[in-house]
Order: sequence, then structure tokens, then C-alpha cells
Amino acid sequence: MTSQELKNSFFEYFQSQNHSLISSASLIPENDPTVLFTTAGMHPLVPYLVGEKHPEGQRLVNVQKCVRTGDIDEVGDATHHTFFEMLGNWSLGDYFKEETIKYSWEFLTEVLKLDKEKLAVSIFGGNQDVQEYDHESEKYWLDLGLAQDRIEKIKENWWGPAGQTGPCGPDTEIFYWTGKGPAPKVFHENDKGWVEIWNNVIMQYNKTADGKYEALKQKNIDTGMGFERTLAVLNGFDDNYLTELWQPIIKQLEKLSDKKYKEDKKSFRIVADHIRSAVFMMGDPRGIAPSNKDQGYVLRRLIRRAIRFAKKINIDDGYIASLGALFISGYCMDYPELERNENFIRTELQKEEEKFSKTLTKGLKEFAKQKNIDGKAAFILFSTYGFPLEMTEELAQENNIKINKEEFEAEFKKHQELSRTASAGMFKGGLADDGEMATKYHTTTHLLHQALKDVLGDHVEQRGSNINEQRLRFDFTHPQAMTPEEKKKVEDIVNEQIKFGLEVRYEEMSVAQAKEQGAIGLFDKKYGEKIKVYKIGLFSNEICGGPHVDNTNKLGHFRIKKEQSSSAGIRRIKAVLE
Repeated sequence: MTSQELKNSFFEYFQSQNHSLISSASLIPENDPTVLFTTAGMHPLVPYLVGEKHPEGQRLVNVQKCVRTGDIDEVGDATHHTFFEMLGNWSLGDYFKEETIKYSWEFLTEVLKLDKEKLAVSIFGGNQDVQEYDHESEKYWLDLGLAQDRIEKIKENWWGPAGQTGPCGPDTEIFYWTGKGPAPKVFHENDKGWVEIWNNVIMQYNKTADGKYEALKQKNIDTGMGFERTLAVLNGFDDNYLTELWQPIIKQLEKLSDKKYKEDKKSFRIVADHIRSAVFMMGDPRGIAPSNKDQGYVLRRLIRRAIRFAKKINIDDGYIASLGALFISGYCMDYPELERNENFIRTELQKEEEKFSKTLTKGLKEFAKQKNIDGKAAFILFSTYGFPLEMTEELAQENNIKINKEEFEAEFKKHQELSRTASAGMFKGGLADDGEMATKYHTTTHLLHQALKDVLGDHVEQRGSNINEQRLRFDFTHPQAMTPEEKKKVEDIVNEQIKFGLEVRYEEMSVAQAKEQGAIGLFDKKYGEKIKVYKIGLFSNEICGGPHVDNTNKLGHFRIKKEQSSSAGIRRIKAVLE
């Protein structure tokens, strides 16, 4: 089965079960301060998981672009990736456990024709917070004919809440046997040969501020099928990199390195994986460029790690951009934004390779001089040679070199928060803040967006935002710093609209209708689904998913605290309501 056939089969099956097909959202989350990237299909649907009505109804299906780097050390094996696609079906207060389990079993065994004897599942096994194991899911799996020995109770089978409070619930994971010979009669998820391909999250509880778990008013189903793992399984592979998605770049890497994939699978996989992630990050509608902060830092880290492992398989300089082009041509049918941004992607990859390659060889020689690396040496590797902190630790481990941890941490005190955030802390996923002030700031971004267009010109486009209870952060396209006069004019326009007391309302319409009405926003939707367009009086007309106040007179006084560069051609405003 080809990758397109798998996607089409998934879409068609769930559409036959009255699900509406929706597009993948941006990799850069909108107004979610808990994450740098979209790490799961649930992120774009956050407002609808907590009660807001979705324009396409209560049953949805899609494939979502995702990036996760929290387990980057696992990349290099047969199944882990930093960028991946997640197939998902959703119930927003509609069907529940029995139906989602039935749909999963039916799709896998009747549509994909997977061998029932090679399937197994795990269910929630109970814990100290919710004592009872998920006997309902167990019953539904048994009713479908799955053997009792193929159902494992695991107390960690629980999703959320993302923060201290919020929606959460048990999940049931589906595994397929890819090992040699027949599948073991008794299933244990950690036994080598079992690969997780699908997870059904059953959002049925709400964790309160005092730590109690109460029944959720709107119970949801949130599923995620690993697209690449499933594609590998369907084609009899135990290695994702043997599928059609990866073979063009694997073969090109073999040609450039004069090595075979089997000689150094880890290096081949890391180079291929990281370049693909970089292509999708830069090619996204809210695309980013390499930098030393936030998403740009993660992007830079991935590109530089790809360059290092390319050198390990004897690939000289000057090829990263051409490798990226292979992914653009391979994915542009599903994601046309990659082709639209091809020049930007290739230019940035080439610039980053030229910048880092000059110092990489010299930096690597430092590891040949010392049995130990003190904090000062680690700092030099960062400041002089451009080694991300994680790369220094990784190389030290590979070369059996010890790092003086205390000095290392002292020297990098200024960079610790950046490193920690970019490598782990902000990749746990979470629900966007929908508190009172965050809702006000969300509404204010609409006024700010239009005011920037009025003052700076129609070239201004949103490139991301981050909102919490204390402030808003808004990234937008503009070639140079704003003048004091421009900032003052933008402030005045926003505050004028607030004083007018404009009504905030929304209409549901097609993308074509939104374009006809002059709505601003990212027109990256496909499949003809409906969208929400929020209108603030006659001043603002923008595609958005909420939450919003109902009148601008509830916002307060708007003030820009800072305007600065975010990356090449992207400016950033930080502002508050007083």
C-alpha cells in the first residue's frame, strides 16, 4: 500500500462514518504558550475539546503535521522521528468508548486487512488517583474477539491534564507484531517486536484545582494513528525508513557517501529525519528561520545535528539544500506550502550549512585533545564553534570524555533556560489558556493585526503568536524595525477601536467565501471545510478559532512594551492591556 492510499483509506472510512475531513493546522501553534510546536492533533482543536462548537460538526478526521523533540535521542532507531504525520479521528461530545474501539478494529482488520493474530492492546490499569481499571474498554475489545491474553493493563495509560487542571482520561493503545515468527500468545508492550500504531484517548474526566477527578461535561475521543509506522507495517517492514517516503533520500545519501544504508543506519536516519523536519518548519505557513531562540533554536539544532552526522558518513559540504529539495518534491502534493516556500527553504539550509561547516571540523578536533572537558572548554565550543549545548554533551559521550558538570552549568547559566525549553520542557503539549485575560489578549491580537496593516502596509502577515494571562506576543512579516511614530500610531488605532465598543461576532463560511469577504488569516485549509471568521465591528475581519470577548470595551488600554526582530524578515511585538 502506498502512503497516499493509506491516507485516502483512512479519510474515506471515517467519512463513511459521518466524519468531516479537515486540514492539517500549522506546525507553529496559535496562542498556545505551553508549546513551541504542534506536537499532536489535539492542539488546533483545543477550543472545541472544551466546549466551543466546531464549524464542521462533532465528528472530524484529518492528518496533522507534528514536531516532537523531547525524545530526540531516540531518533536513529527504526520508528522515531522529530517530524511526523498523525492520522486522527475525533468525537467532540458525540460517540465514546465503544464506538471508537469498534472503528479502530474495523479499520485495521476489514479495511487494511491486518492480521488479527498480530494485534494486541493496552488499557488503563488503574492508579492512585483513579483506582478502577478501564473495564469498559476491556469488555469492548473482548466483544470484538480479541483474546484476553492480548490485553495488558498498564497504569500509565493516561492522558493529561496538560497543566495542573483540565480534561484528561484513560487511553487504549493498539500494537502490531513486526517481529520474526508468530506473535507471542501473551502480550507485553515492552517485548521487542511489538510496535504501537494507534492510540485512542478517552477524555472523560476533569482534574480540579484541589486534585479531584470529576466527570467531564463534554466527553471527547481523541485518536492518533502513527502514519509512518502503520505504512511500514502494511508493507511488511520493521523499519520506517524502508518505505517510499524515505527511500529517495536514503538512496541519495548512499550515492553521496559511497556507503550503504546498512553500514550506518543511525547516521543515515538522523540526517534524513532532521532535514525533513527542517524543511517542514521553514515551509510552514507560519514558517521560521534558524536563530538562537524559541522555534528557531530548535530548527538550528536539528540542521547542525544533520550536518554533523552527514560528515560521519563522509558527505562533504554543499548538499543539505539539495537533500531538502527531495522532500519538497515528495510532499508538495499534500503540502503545497513547501513548494511556495522552496526558495526560502533552500537558501536558509545553504546559509546554515556554510556557517556551521566552517567551524565544525575545527570544533571536532577539540575532542581529540582532552580526556576531560571543563566548563570553559564547553563554552568555547558553543561561542566559537557554534555547537549547541546538547551536541557537546552528545559528542563527549560518544568519545568517552567526561564533562565537568559544575563548571559546565556555571558557564552556561545564561543559556540553560533556552536549552531546557527547546529540548524538553515545552514539548509536553497542553491546552491553550482560555482564562479571562488570555481571552482579552486573544481578541486584541485581531485589532493589532489590522492596525499593523493600516500603518505598515498590506505585506504584514501574522507569523505566530503566544498569549498568556500577563501579555500578548505577536510575530509578523516586516523588513525593518518600526519607528517610534509607527508604534505610537498602532497603539492609537487599537485603543480607538477599544473605546468605540465594537461588537465581536463570528460567522461560519467556506474558505472561498472568507476570501471574497476580504478576511485576513492563513488560507492553508483544504477539502472545502467550513471555517470561523471573527468580525470586530467594521474594523477587523479575520479567520480564527477563539476564544474572544463579545465587545472591545472589555479590553482596557493597549500598550506596546517592546518591538524587536524575531528572525530574518519577521518582527515581534510584546504588548499588554492596562
